[in-house]
Amino acid sequence: MDSFGRQHNYLRISLTEKCNLRCQYCMPEEGVQLTPKSELLTTQEIITLARLFVKEGVDKIRLTGGEPLIRPDVVDIVGELYKLEGLKTIAVTTNGINLTRLLPRLKEAGLNAINISLDTLVPAKFEFIVRRKGFHKVMEGIHKATELGYHPVKVNCVVMRGFNEDEVLDFVGFTKDLPLDVRFIEYMPFDGNKWNFKKMVSYKEMLDTIKQRWPELEKLPCETSSTAKSYKVPHFQGQISFITSMSEHFCGSCNRLRITADGNLKVCLFGNSEVSLRDHLRSGASEEELIQIIGAAVGRKKKQHAEPALMSFPLCQDALQNSPNSKRWGHTFSHLLTLRASLPKQNGKASMKNKFTGHIFLPRSHPEKQWHIATGILQTQLRGYSVFQKDPSSTFDKKCLDASVGQVPVDCQSKEACSGSEFHNRDSGSCTRVRRASDNLTHTDEEGRATMVDVGGKPDSRRSAVAGAVVLLGEKAFGMVKQNQVKKGDVLAVAQIAGIQGAKLTSQLIPLCHNIPLYHVEVSLSLDEARHAVVIRSSCHTWGRTGVEMEALTAASLAALTVYDMCKAVTHDIIIQELKLISKTASYRSPFAQLLGLETSAATPCLQHCLTLSAHLNSGATYPC
Repeated sequence: MDSFGRQHNYLRISLTEKCNLRCQYCMPEEGVQLTPKSELLTTQEIITLARLFVKEGVDKIRLTGGEPLIRPDVVDIVGELYKLEGLKTIAVTTNGINLTRLLPRLKEAGLNAINISLDTLVPAKFEFIVRRKGFHKVMEGIHKATELGYHPVKVNCVVMRGFNEDEVLDFVGFTKDLPLDVRFIEYMPFDGNKWNFKKMVSYKEMLDTIKQRWPELEKLPCETSSTAKSYKVPHFQGQISFITSMSEHFCGSCNRLRITADGNLKVCLFGNSEVSLRDHLRSGASEEELIQIIGAAVGRKKKQHAEPALMSFPLCQDALQNSPNSKRWGHTFSHLLTLRASLPKQNGKASMKNKFTGHIFLPRSHPEKQWHIATGILQTQLRGYSVFQKDPSSTFDKKCLDASVGQVPVDCQSKEACSGSEFHNRDSGSCTRVRRASDNLTHTDEEGRATMVDVGGKPDSRRSAVAGAVVLLGEKAFGMVKQNQVKKGDVLAVAQIAGIQGAKLTSQLIPLCHNIPLYHVEVSLSLDEARHAVVIRSSCHTWGRTGVEMEALTAASLAALTVYDMCKAVTHDIIIQELKLISKTASYRSPFAQLLGLETSAATPCLQHCLTLSAHLNSGATYPC
């Protein structure tokens, strides 16, 4: 029990750091540096520690990884855990690749709960997200688990904007005829996964989407220590749940402890403090000494984890902890912005990095000013503006920050350049003006600041655009793509999915593009034998007030870059060329054309027909149709 009265009866043990997938939200494509085998826990050490925790009140153990089912002795470990008196639940979290083969033996050994990770129901997208093949193996594993009587089979789905948020309803439908608990997990930050708060889809957003389709959705009761908010569509065999670790943390009822593959005890997933139980075991510590060490670590557990988006930024750690409004702000900030990622880019020289700790800080800022600095930056972020450059040799001036909101950072080299927009002058400490870059640019306002074009006065029309690109692969890589022998998977299928996803994300990738509802995106890839090339064509279609050429170009670009990425291990002599807009069309409709359902271009000869018909009807004459 910790100092806040939380009883910990749930232990997660990582059996390995290795994994046979490379999920984009979890691990870098190149993998991670593995701990030497000699430093990992042995089977006997795992059982010794598990026995100790069960003796002290743990009644549920979950085996994790990496991917736990690639450890050769995983069945033996389950069998040994099953012998521990007082242990009620032995669970495993797996990617499902090896599940069908191992599950009968695992069930016989004593495994009684399964979580299977699956982030998409589209095979090609599966390869794109996990960078490996194996979708059919995961599906086989899910069905095998239901056949063997596991109820429910929990399916973990990490929801990421731009990747799979469009499949939420499909996953709910997946529970109609199978005893599944599909658990939608909010996208969380981990080292190497390039976390960005814009990718996170909150559970409330998902819930709203689901309720629009199934308004009769029912909320289910849950245990006090549960991390999931559970719901069920009436008459469906299964149910759905939400793991709200980002938008609504569940620290107050946390009952979990974790042991890493190299034997470190973590009392909080987001905490940095660890205690090496392996070292104490191998140095001959007695059982009583180990219990004291574990008890002391649990006793130091904090009331709640650091907000992951902010707490990597020391300035905001102090500000949030010391502010009288910390309770109100601390919970909200995590899904509004990621300062760690955005500040170095936006603040220019204003933010610096400690070379030893890796922490970002504002030079010469005093602790008593840090809350004001943090809130000023946050308010600026929330307004959607860029934070101004600030000279690192000067102390932070909140007035300057406020005055510079919305200004474009400029490196002033001459007096001539200093007219127009404001910026901070290091010599005088005053604000000067920077000349507008061009009066002919449509994406700047009167003061030279970046702005979106107002298309509110334009008429709606059917708009289309076609773009293309060519990727020259070389003979060897081309042959592997043609034979589908590239280790990362089906290059053409994954690139097609990437292009479609890219088109839908254009407004997020290119700041001043409008967010356009596309009603059709098509990406095709063909092989050019003569040039050993992949030829890409993308087309986008919408009904709206602005064109879709940027969406078509983004689709072609992302498809080409994906081909490059998947083939770069074969050769570095890949060339992307001929990226261009091929065509762009817009069709407006006149009132007559709207009545007839015709485009203006097709309506001209028909208007005379209408007028003739009108004249005949007004005269009372009959008219042959």
